[in-house]
Amino acid sequence: MYHYTAIQWLFFFYFYCFFGWVFESTYVSIKSRHFVNRGFMRGPFLPIYGSGAIMMLVVSMPFQDNLILTYLAGCVGATLLELVTGMTMEALFKVRYWDYSNQKFNYKGHICLSSTIAWGFLTIFMTQFLHKGVEKLVLSIPYNILTILTVVLSVYIVADFTLSFKAAMDLRDVLIGLDKVRAEMEKIQKRLDVLIAVANDERETRKLEREERADEWMENLEERFSKVREHLTTNPGVFMDNVKDELAELRSKYLVEKEHRLQFDRLKDFYQRSLIKGNPGMYSRKFNEALEELKKAVNELSLIHISEPTRP
Repeated sequence: MYHYTAIQWLFFFYFYCFFGWVFESTYVSIKSRHFVNRGFMRGPFLPIYGSGAIMMLVVSMPFQDNLILTYLAGCVGATLLELVTGMTMEALFKVRYWDYSNQKFNYKGHICLSSTIAWGFLTIFMTQFLHKGVEKLVLSIPYNILTILTVVLSVYIVADFTLSFKAAMDLRDVLIGLDKVRAEMEKIQKRLDVLIAVANDERETRKLEREERADEWMENLEERFSKVREHLTTNPGVFMDNVKDELAELRSKYLVEKEHRLQFDRLKDFYQRSLIKGNPGMYSRKFNEALEELKKAVNELSLIHISEPTRP
């Protein structure tokens, strides 16, 4: 059985948050061939690993002398933690920070059989090997010093988590906003197609391809506005007089949506950019087109910063 004070439990949590960050950032950085600061927070901490480690210690307490029950407890406990965390984060942020949809025997992409099996073995490794060394190290630290370290880490981590949570909520709003801009651009483009078709005495309306990027829509919309204005100049009449008001309204809406899009594209917030760069596999079921567009914009911005010469 583990008999720790609240301060010691909290320090273990922080330690495994850091350990998880080191492990995952190293793995993803090697895989990506460049440094990736993994995780939801900007500091070197991954709360999901700290929570998982504490959960493994707690659920294994009654079964420390039975490896099979320890394994099963780890499978169930860690899988439930992963499921609840994944579903909660997606509900809040409209984004998945991990996705098992391409794995066999997965449940809604949040958990999968292979991950559950791995959690069981990790629980045995954690309780039988890793934690014994960590426990010895932590308990060797004078309690007063450990308390000070824990309080300082708590202040830093709470501040970091608060900023990261706000950035994730803001990023959700950006995705929703981009999706609304896309829908409005679609409506404007379709109406302009109708105006052009009627002005040419034709009934051709081009369908907008869903994968077309919003900046390309803007170019197409500008072309359509130019065509309609040309018809207004060369073919004045009763119809064109009626169209003028609608064209002005469409143009006004277009300029508003264009400005909205430019605001979304800037992504000046450091935490929002870091969230995207630190989670290259993040996925959104509802807003994935907008998310992929933001990923591309952030990558382009990073390349610009890298290519800029440093000033003496």
